[in-house]
Amino acid sequence: MRDVLIIGSGPAGWTAAIYTARANLKPVLFEGEEPGGQLTTTTEVENFPGFAEGVQGPELMETMKRQAQRFQTEVISKHVLNLKKIEGGFEVKTDVETYQAKAVIISTGASARRLGLESEKKLYGKGVSACATCDGFFFKDKEVIVVGGGDSAMEEANFLTKFATKVYIVHRREELRASKIMRERATNNPKIELILSTEVVEILGVEEDKVTGVVLKDTKTGETRKKSIDGVFAAIGHVPNTDLVEGLLDLDEKKYIKTIPGSSRTNVPGLFACGDVQDAIYRQAVTAAGSGCMAALDAERYLSSMEA
Repeated sequence: MRDVLIIGSGPAGWTAAIYTARANLKPVLFEGEEPGGQLTTTTEVENFPGFAEGVQGPELMETMKRQAQRFQTEVISKHVLNLKKIEGGFEVKTDVETYQAKAVIISTGASARRLGLESEKKLYGKGVSACATCDGFFFKDKEVIVVGGGDSAMEEANFLTKFATKVYIVHRREELRASKIMRERATNNPKIELILSTEVVEILGVEEDKVTGVVLKDTKTGETRKKSIDGVFAAIGHVPNTDLVEGLLDLDEKKYIKTIPGSSRTNVPGLFACGDVQDAIYRQAVTAAGSGCMAALDAERYLSSMEA
């Protein structure tokens, strides 16, 4: 029976590992299917404190991993298939082994919904993004497209006008789904132009290794046309990776893990959640790391109270 298991290897998971390891809890961390989480698909990270010149996403995750291992975090490069409550703690199963622990920290993150295009995959981090806050700065004096019709798409579009000369909102329906105030904010912005009843069916620039344009399709007539563009932002939502814990603990209506306000505690004692899996609002590397620290401290206190 271990003290603590950590599931997920983004900034939240590695921070939780660093803190629990330094508290001598000998954590075991499961890297999962996407080691390093969303940051491994982000080329340049310029808003993580401590890196004056910026840092590559995969490099930042590798640095955090080395730091966690320096304090004897045991890293298992496996995907967790099952998590269940047992007498005195929890049981975690991979395809090879079973582990038991008194406490578990869930840091499985969230996945940005993608457009599902092959060209999108190839150009991710090369002009294709799912985070305006992370990547907007790279589009100074350029023209970009935001795909989506909800509040987050309006928010991303407005944010991007700080950098881009022109922002096109492309939405496949006739009307935006966004709330009235967000719609008005976008439509009143002189730098934003709406392209409705239209979808992006191809992103151009694979051979050039950077986004050069898109192919737009009119959803009513089926007609297609090419449009030159420097960047494409998918703002069609995020999906929290909570399949593992569904039915085990409380989730909100969007399937994010509910944590007790001001803490990382869930409704199940001994189960803690941190990072994007429980944060539908901020979704930044630095806030994920902060919540990973919270989860480690909460787990440490929980384990001390069990011994008392």
